[in-house]
Order: sequence, then C-alpha cells, then structure tokens
Amino acid sequence: MNQLYPLKFHPLFKDKIWGGQKIKTHMSLDFSPLPNCGEAWVLSGVKDNETVVSEGWLEGNHLNELVEIYMDELVGEKAFDKHGEEFPLLIKIIDSNDWLSIQVHPDDELAKKRHNGSGKTEMWYVLQADMNAELISGFNQKMNRELYLKHLENKALPEIMNFEKVKTGDVFYMPSGRVHALGPGVLLAEIQQTSDITYRIYDWDRMDAQGKPRELHTESALDAIDFNFYDDHRIKADIKPDRTSPVVKSQYFTTNMLRLTRPLPKDYSELNSFVIYLCCSGSASVEFAGGTSALNKGECLLIPATLKRIAIKPLPLTEILEIYPV
Repeated sequence: MNQLYPLKFHPLFKDKIWGGQKIKTHMSLDFSPLPNCGEAWVLSGVKDNETVVSEGWLEGNHLNELVEIYMDELVGEKAFDKHGEEFPLLIKIIDSNDWLSIQVHPDDELAKKRHNGSGKTEMWYVLQADMNAELISGFNQKMNRELYLKHLENKALPEIMNFEKVKTGDVFYMPSGRVHALGPGVLLAEIQQTSDITYRIYDWDRMDAQGKPRELHTESALDAIDFNFYDDHRIKADIKPDRTSPVVKSQYFTTNMLRLTRPLPKDYSELNSFVIYLCCSGSASVEFAGGTSALNKGECLLIPATLKRIAIKPLPLTEILEIYPV
C-alpha cells in the first residue's frame, strides 16, 4: 500500500484591486495570466477554494478529499475529532500594493450563529516591507461603540486607528474582533483559521473595477468588533538559528520559526498532528521515511500526522515557518 508523504499543492492566486507583483518577484510564484496578485492561497480547505496536490501519487486530489479519505492518518486524532473533515488552517501569502479595506472578522460564536462557519483569528509574518510601510492594528485610544460610529459616519475612521510601521521579520497576532488593515508595500505570510468571513467597515472611498464603491458591512461588523484598547500589538519573537523558535501560540495554532544553516532533525512522535512547512526564504530538502521532498521559497509542504521523523536540510540558509493546530 502506498504511504502518505509530504504533500505539495498548487497555489490559488487571487486577483485583488490592491494586489501587486511581489508574489512573483519576491516569492517566485508565477500567477500568470493575472495582471497582479493580492493573495496566494498556498494551502486551503475553504469550500470551493481547495488547493490541489501538485506531485506524487496523490497528484490531482484536493485537500478536503484527502481529509475525507485518510482522516486522522493525515491530520491526527485530535484535529480530526475536533474538526471532522474540515481542514482547520488556511495559509496565504499576501501582497498589499495599496491599502486594504479596514476590516474585522467574527469570533467562533458569531460566525457559527450567522454563517454556520468558523471565526477568523490570524497571525502575520512580514516577509518583506518597503521603507515606511504601515499596517493598522486596533485602536489608538480608548474606544466605545458611540465614538466609533461617530468617526465612521464622518469618514474619519483612520483618525482613531493604530498605525504601526513594519519591517521584514515583524510578527502581528490578529485575534477575531480586532479591527485591522494592511498598507502599501507589505508582503506577508498569513496563518489563520479556515474561514473566509470578512466584514469590511471602511474602504478609503475607493471604487471597484466597475466604478462603484465596494460593499461595506457596517451593521454586521458592530457585534464583531473588540472595542478594547491595547498598547502592544507586535509579537516579540526570540528567533535563534538552528533550533525551533516559538513565534505564536494561540488556541487555534502554534507557529514556530526554523532559521536554518545546518540540518535539523524533527521528531513529531508526541504531537499526533499534521505539520505545515511554509518556506519564507532559501530552500531545503525534507527527508522522511520513504524519500525526499524539495521545499523552495514560497512553497508549502503538508506533513501528514503519520510521518513522525523528519530531517530538514537547508540550502544553505533557509527560513521556514512550522505550523500546526493546537
């Protein structure tokens, strides 16, 4: 019987009004024939947006088919018991060539009630940022519903937003409920719950390709927004070479950085879960019982739960985000 192996997928490329060229120029992912690309979904089980295996004997199968067939052998007992045949994480690379809308995502409870889906908690790892690039994370002052609505009605929402300068290697954790937006010149990896529920609350008075303003979700967003004020938005990760460096541990996922200059063995015997490798820079060979998989910049590998021992060999300096569910 054929054994499961590290799975590579064809990315899904999304043409966005704010997208640019960096997914091609910086991450070597060819999104032709699109003129530009805002998002590459490199691993997705979102309904009607499933990524498809690109090589090996499972080539042509989409992610949800594999979860349905292999169940806990692929995702691990805990993830399968909790999520069933829904793959729990969504991995994207995002290129913001212009401001994204200011938006918010619902939590699990609200998403279940309104959409029969999951909430959307996410994290961002900045892959590249232009000089003086910015993003928005939360409010810059103590906030309440009334003050927020007053600024929204006066088209003055940016006045109460918390703007953060960003640089390569920065990490931001975006729990559901936190108002946020990406600014021009930011390329990042996004790790999130499997959800595509977004409430757009302000779009910079921008018009779409048909010359119409994009839909806003003012009322829907009100019950989703966390109006609390936070004074620290950036995650301070202590990343050391040639070891597993913790970056984010949330109730939905754990993300570590592997900054490698030499081979690193990994033993997942105690994890009982799938693991995702997202290559941020460089390249590596991933050795497992039965073979070797290449992992290049911009690519994602899904390590099945049945593969317990892995060796990663960088070529020569490589940065890999290691991700798995909690």
